[in-house]
Amino acid sequence: MPLKTNRKTAASRKKPERVDVTPLFKEESKPEWKPDSIESHRVRMDRINLEILKLLSERASHANEIGRIKHNSGAPVYLPAREREVIEGMVAANPGPLSSEHIARIYGEIISACRALEHVPRVAYLGPEHTYSHEAARGAFGGSVEFAPQASFAGVFQEVQNGRADFGVVPIENSTEGQVKEVLDLLIDTPLAIISEILQPVRHALMSLDGDPSKVRRIVSHQQSLGQCRGYISSNFADRELEAVASNALAAQRAAQDASLGAIASRAAAEAYGLKVMAENIQDLAQNTTRFLVMGTRGVPKSGRDKTTILFAVPDKVGALNTALNMFAKNKINISKIESRPLRGRSWEYLFFVDLEGHSDDPRVKRALAALKERTLFLKVAGSYPEARSAAG
Repeated sequence: MPLKTNRKTAASRKKPERVDVTPLFKEESKPEWKPDSIESHRVRMDRINLEILKLLSERASHANEIGRIKHNSGAPVYLPAREREVIEGMVAANPGPLSSEHIARIYGEIISACRALEHVPRVAYLGPEHTYSHEAARGAFGGSVEFAPQASFAGVFQEVQNGRADFGVVPIENSTEGQVKEVLDLLIDTPLAIISEILQPVRHALMSLDGDPSKVRRIVSHQQSLGQCRGYISSNFADRELEAVASNALAAQRAAQDASLGAIASRAAAEAYGLKVMAENIQDLAQNTTRFLVMGTRGVPKSGRDKTTILFAVPDKVGALNTALNMFAKNKINISKIESRPLRGRSWEYLFFVDLEGHSDDPRVKRALAALKERTLFLKVAGSYPEARSAAG
């Protein structure tokens, strides 16, 4: 059952009041320019702000027109490759002093606001708010969307499949704990397509109601997070009980009501629930990263730097898997990942999940998939989508 979410329509949103900026254009209102004067710098900043506003409005007008053209042609509103291209271009052109991260965030929100002029997307994720799934969804879509927290991964898929959400964001694997098996299983039967991926850095913090480690009797968090911090826990809280809960945000909620609980979650969760952070960056691997998938109802076109995820099963005979994988080697296609899951209803037989370079519309990928289909019991293309880059890359 979906968690309660505050849903607002565009019509119900209160428009901001107009501010009279006429005085800012009057030269007589400007003090004499003095390099060391705070007021003089502020005057110049006011002028720049108005110029930025003018350019933002012009940009938004173009976005509005693009939205009209997309609507008439039936083109998708969300094109992750195009949005990534814009942000990477701005980061590359950044002269400073703002950091690349700041520029990426600023333009991410500009894109989000302009996209909302075309359509305000509804994005489902594993809730409640302030989970890493929420952070990943916000990072991918910005703040000008409607977020729909769900109680389970299956709920995320159902929201999109039933048309109650436009997109769903789910974790597929972590650099420490490996694959998220429940999501792999959901990919088997879903009619949805993977349309994008997100590489989300995971920075765990330990928090409690009063910030006193001596009062902590039990540590609660999502099972994956407990595993990602097992080294820190064994070194500092070896005698404490551990409890796995549905999400890190739920752990923070519980800790906010019980001073004997320590929660492992993000700093954002600590701030949201009024908890005090006792330790930060407690994950065992400094570069702990979770890979998320964005699920949608229709695929996305080639970007030139794509990845394709497929699922297949092969007959239970010697060399069957090697023969299947050889189809990619023959077509010079690199396989970046392969995982296996037991094939439901077939003891000791397996379903293989493979990530490969390229788009399913690429001729060489098409050839490989056509050849693979003749050698498998089951083959599904889960989606072709722009390959994500880490924050460092």
